[in-house]
Amino acid sequence: MKSTPLSLVAGVVALAAVTGFAALTASGDEGVTEAKAAARLPVERSSLLCPAPSTSDLADTTYTSFTPAGEGGGEAGAAELTPAEPLPADEDTPADKDDEAKKDDEAKKDEDAKGDKGDEDKAADTKPVISLKGLGKPATAETSKSDAPALVGTATGSFAPGWAAQQTTVAVAGGARGLLGVSCTAPDTDFWFPGASTGASRQDYVHLTNPDDTAAVADIELYGAEGALKSDVGEGITVPARSSVPMLISTLTSEAAENVTVHVTTRTGRVGAVVSAAEDEVGSDWLAASADPASTQILPGIPADATSVRLVAFAPGEDDADVKVQLMGKNATFSPAGNSTLHIKSRMTASIDLKDVTRGEPGSLRLSPADGSRTPVVAALRVVRGTGAKQEVAFIPATGPVGERATVADNRAKGSVLSLTAPGETAKVKVTTSEGSEGGSASVKTYTVKSGTTLEVTPEIPAGLKGGYALTVESESGGPVHAARTLTLKESGIDMFTVQTLPDDGGTVEVPAAEQDLTVLDD
Repeated sequence: MKSTPLSLVAGVVALAAVTGFAALTASGDEGVTEAKAAARLPVERSSLLCPAPSTSDLADTTYTSFTPAGEGGGEAGAAELTPAEPLPADEDTPADKDDEAKKDDEAKKDEDAKGDKGDEDKAADTKPVISLKGLGKPATAETSKSDAPALVGTATGSFAPGWAAQQTTVAVAGGARGLLGVSCTAPDTDFWFPGASTGASRQDYVHLTNPDDTAAVADIELYGAEGALKSDVGEGITVPARSSVPMLISTLTSEAAENVTVHVTTRTGRVGAVVSAAEDEVGSDWLAASADPASTQILPGIPADATSVRLVAFAPGEDDADVKVQLMGKNATFSPAGNSTLHIKSRMTASIDLKDVTRGEPGSLRLSPADGSRTPVVAALRVVRGTGAKQEVAFIPATGPVGERATVADNRAKGSVLSLTAPGETAKVKVTTSEGSEGGSASVKTYTVKSGTTLEVTPEIPAGLKGGYALTVESESGGPVHAARTLTLKESGIDMFTVQTLPDDGGTVEVPAAEQDLTVLDD
């Protein structure tokens, strides 16, 4: 009798190509199937979405795209951000069929007369705004258009693991004056935004961007201090294929509330969601989504010179939450005087004014169970620097740890500060400053973050830097580390600033490995 081993590896490799993560190894001579420990493999496809940057004629926007150097996900691939297609006129408005037919005939005649010009314009509108040329070096693009569209992007192959993009807008005047920064987000089906407002002094918009070729349907729920805000128009919002829809939050309800939690979910499809917030006489910035509901939340990177810090939190479950509020400062963890705990009623937004809680030292906030109930919460901080006419606002959402690796794409020769906090054990991290977008050498430095403290560092500027650079943080040993980058630019005598958190980039995924032989027996 003769035995011939028949490998199943090829089939699973095909599955890997489809899913972006899979692995299988051939078994031993015994022909026995064995379960192996899960492996971490690089992803082979990533998606990011950037909202429409600004409607101001006095705003300039910089886009930065970056993938860290390292082991990629297979073939060379590409990373591109392209404009979301605008919604065709009357697409969602029913019209008389005969009238539509006449309009189509007239449009066709016009197109025939124009020849190929229409096709050329369309191609120009949809060509990439920014494309990466290589790993470890940022690519940038700029626009000053008031009607600049939202961007949808995909990275494949070696460009996919750890791909990051940043959108940074400087608006020097007007109601949206400020430095507005946001890390372009991955599409999802569920987002929480504590820290929004429907008050008279705020103009907050939820931007919903659909990257897919079919329409998505989203619901927006609003919660104030007394519970859900009545809304008749926040349900069943259609976001057309490859389009972006901004929704002014104050038009979704007749109730004015200073502190509001926004919950975005999708019934069908997926979207990228982020909130733009403009506050009279204070400035504007983007409010990114909080980390998923959890009993412990970390909000890193409160600037040392913050003049006002407001915590906004929400308990989405059926139970109330009592949380300890602690500041992890430069040397120790302590509870702010008079604000050591916060009671958050179920499905009601709670807030406390922590004022100048950091008192001249950088810090990070930790929320943890005060009564052992471990009720999940979401949270964000509204942070103000400066006083009087020179105030500027930014937001810090609760965020997960950097995990294996995290990156923030847009950093400048001056004004970038990195905050690192270790809520558990002392930890060591490696920080890489990349090559410059127009020249300069990458550098690496290791930092130790003591347990229960926040370490603020000025990144080591790449030698010969020209243009901007990216910052990548990697965990090396010890407990989890949470990170945030503050970018400050002085405009018109105001220290305009924005804060971006650095959660794990999801560049690798855990995939169960297996072994199997299929033995064919011959006589």
